[in-house]
Amino acid sequence: MKFSLTWLKDYLETTASVAEICDALNAIGLEVEGVEDPATRLAGFRIAHVLTAVRHPDADKLQVLTVDTGDGNPLQVVCGAPNARAGMKGVLGLPGATVPANGMVLRKSAIRGVESNGMMCSTRELELGEDHDGIIELPDDAPVGTDFAAYHGSDPVIEVAVTPNRPDCMGVHGIARDLAAKGLGTLKPVPMPAFNARGACPVEIRTDDPQGCPAFYGRVVTGVTNGPSPDWLQTRLKSAGQRPISLLVDLTNYLMLGFGRPAHAYDLAKLSGAVVARRAKDGEEVLALNEKTYTLDSEMVVIADDAGVHDIAGIMGGEHSGVQDDTTDVLLEIAYFDPARIGATGRRLGLSSDARTRFERGVDPAFLDQGLDLLTGLIVELAGGTPSDIVRAGSPPAQAKVVAFDPSLTTRLGGVEVPEAEQQRILESLGFSIGAKEDGGWQVTCPLRRHDIEGPADLVEEVVRIHGLDKVASVALPRAEGVARPTATPQQKLERGLRRAAAASGLNEAVTWSFLPAWAAEHFGSDQPLWTLANPISEDMKAMRPSLLPGLLMAAKRNADRGAASSRLFEIGRRYFRGANGLSDEKPTLGIVLAGEKTQRGWQSGKARPFDAYDAKALALQLLEAAGAPVANLMVMGPEAFGAGAQFHPGQSATLRLGPKVVLARFGMVHPSTLKAFDADGPIAAVELFLDAIPARKNLTQGAAFARPGFTPPALQAVTRDFAFLVPATLAAGDLVRAVQGADKAFITGVRVFDVFAGQGVPEGHKSIAVEVTLQPGEASFKDADLKAIAEKVVAAAAKLGGELRG
Repeated sequence: MKFSLTWLKDYLETTASVAEICDALNAIGLEVEGVEDPATRLAGFRIAHVLTAVRHPDADKLQVLTVDTGDGNPLQVVCGAPNARAGMKGVLGLPGATVPANGMVLRKSAIRGVESNGMMCSTRELELGEDHDGIIELPDDAPVGTDFAAYHGSDPVIEVAVTPNRPDCMGVHGIARDLAAKGLGTLKPVPMPAFNARGACPVEIRTDDPQGCPAFYGRVVTGVTNGPSPDWLQTRLKSAGQRPISLLVDLTNYLMLGFGRPAHAYDLAKLSGAVVARRAKDGEEVLALNEKTYTLDSEMVVIADDAGVHDIAGIMGGEHSGVQDDTTDVLLEIAYFDPARIGATGRRLGLSSDARTRFERGVDPAFLDQGLDLLTGLIVELAGGTPSDIVRAGSPPAQAKVVAFDPSLTTRLGGVEVPEAEQQRILESLGFSIGAKEDGGWQVTCPLRRHDIEGPADLVEEVVRIHGLDKVASVALPRAEGVARPTATPQQKLERGLRRAAAASGLNEAVTWSFLPAWAAEHFGSDQPLWTLANPISEDMKAMRPSLLPGLLMAAKRNADRGAASSRLFEIGRRYFRGANGLSDEKPTLGIVLAGEKTQRGWQSGKARPFDAYDAKALALQLLEAAGAPVANLMVMGPEAFGAGAQFHPGQSATLRLGPKVVLARFGMVHPSTLKAFDADGPIAAVELFLDAIPARKNLTQGAAFARPGFTPPALQAVTRDFAFLVPATLAAGDLVRAVQGADKAFITGVRVFDVFAGQGVPEGHKSIAVEVTLQPGEASFKDADLKAIAEKVVAAAAKLGGELRG
């Protein structure tokens, strides 16, 4: 939010400098994002007196001026403005000055062969207005040679970031109130222009939606004269980044920016019948002031008359009922809308405005009458006209919150001692009222505009931020004697280790939103119900993610759209489900997406090679092993039993399990329908590790920390034996490896598949799998009988799976 120093001083009596004001704003929680000083932008521009003006010898539309800058050395300047003439006073930009409108640095140059020492400037070039038909003409008493910034007046503009919980500071007056409480000056009373209301309002005003619009006030002003706003009003609006439009529109914007209270003015001649706040009908349309047409539904509040909808309530007015330069009669409207409904409507329509920002955060419900009177008085004072009486439909929230507050809580929670008298002064200067004081406790009544106050802790925050957060002493936490004990939980240690292992394997960590569009969450949802937000940031962030893969797929797509040939992304985060007890069920997960090229094309490898399901499986096993999972005991099973549906390709995906029910991971190629839904180019491989399913490591002894046993190299050399088995074509090689591995756990230390063959010489419906078995002798070397016994065990283990030793 932007405002000028002059505008602030309209409400705050202060002698503080801009630097002091900025320091105070930062101290009370209104972060200053920047300060614009016009004196800096207008450096190098001086008031100059045109002594002579003659036609350029080589250009019909140019003149050669001789200008006096006050130093006794007149300068020659070429100028194309039609109003340039001898005797006038204007603004000269000297060589080295920067034109604010376009950033051009002026320099001495030749224009059509005539030397020019600067530029005579228009109001648009100095960003002081829109006039560009000629150069600036100053009064005859303007002092020649004076810096134009000093003559025009330097009015710094301050920009602050207002947090969502402080809608009371969405107006300059609210910021002035906080600064006055800080002790930077005195808050001035709101000036209320006098006017006399005459007669009843000729328009029926009512609210048919007391939930969405509890209060709807209005009055008619007839006989107004619309036109340009006075300079003081335009200057204040420009400092806030608003473009002046017309007097009537500018006054409603002035009320919004000055006091945080949006209002609207309708051209009375364009209305028919009663003006009503009601719910929209499904399919109704409105042409808004931004010249876009919006389709409405029955969850949205609108302002309408007998002819149809004129206003998306609390967000934006309609194009066909707005005031014009020839408007003479207006209906002024000021209302209180339900903040949640305004926010939901804005998100659904994808429509943002200054009014929506204030209404969805919560405006002051006690400022309806005063705000409408202030707007009416300004219109009567500046545009003339005769106002009617107010029509009040409904009533705004009027029950002020009362908080029981113990002043000693400030010391306990805030960490700083503030005298009770000072606490009372701070709270009262912010608009709180202190009621009965009994047994050391206060009954504090909160102003209606302070929607953020929930309890005593919030009052402590108010006192401490005004008293000064810099006065809170830094106190070290108590520390136990001796060596500090580890504070990380087993889950945190697991995630840290996996993060390092994933990065070491060549993956790049991504951090994506925990929120997803509803369609993406539903696509990756399982049999557990989704968590959806009642008040999301936007419609594209409405559902809590049931999987990490949608966010990673979207990130990989963004990378590909920006020319990335390969994306190797991983993320460690939480999946969210609605538990049986209605509470959130969060499950730690590691997600991986491999998109694009695994290896680039080259003279040695040929074409570029994409990622495949085996790359995903290798990463899954590698990271599970890093997490301490018993990888040797894992079973590879199809994804259909897990309910993966169309997320993974059915023939190129699987799950890794401990037993038939405990799923530790799923991996494979993303299904083409999923790629189409996310508008991503394939093939893409993906992995999800379910960290909550990985069994915890057991301590070696009760109370002892886990430690890997020391490595002792074997005394005798290992031997290897090769076996080739005919097995059913449907048998997974991993199942055969596990069976052989378990045939003799005392001597078999490793089993590796080195050949898989199906074709000539192999019966139909079968395949040949050849494995290399590593045997490690213990205290004595193997004898032939020992090796024969082990081989028989291996053959017997394979036979249980339908395997037959090939001859």
